[in-house]
Amino acid sequence: MTARLCQYAIAAVFLLLGGWALIAPGSVIDLAVTEAYCEDTYLTRFVMACFGSQAVLFGVMALAVRWTSKAFAVFAVLLLPFFVFNWYFHYEVPVLTSIGMLDFAGNVTMLAAALIGWRAARGQERAPA
Repeated sequence: MTARLCQYAIAAVFLLLGGWALIAPGSVIDLAVTEAYCEDTYLTRFVMACFGSQAVLFGVMALAVRWTSKAFAVFAVLLLPFFVFNWYFHYEVPVLTSIGMLDFAGNVTMLAAALIGWRAARGQERAPA
């Protein structure tokens, strides 16, 4: 897999999940948040849509720029705290439903793409021009 395809995979996660939060924030709240923490108010839908718009923005940027091996490595490291977030808010404080754990699945997908992309980009950077 080429580094560029890895970027597309990372972008796809941001665009799909972020797009869902942007376009249908009430649906995300209803399906991804447990009943004990679910508040379907204007403000929660607004905040969810803001979160989605930022994810979409990053997804578009992931499509528009060319990542180096360093960019893939930095992204992979910066993604690690999100696994702690997923664990904590699913198992310790049960905010996220099993559907909410799509975030975890997205993080796994992006981490794998980042590691594969890092290796592919590193190989491209080392190759003679």
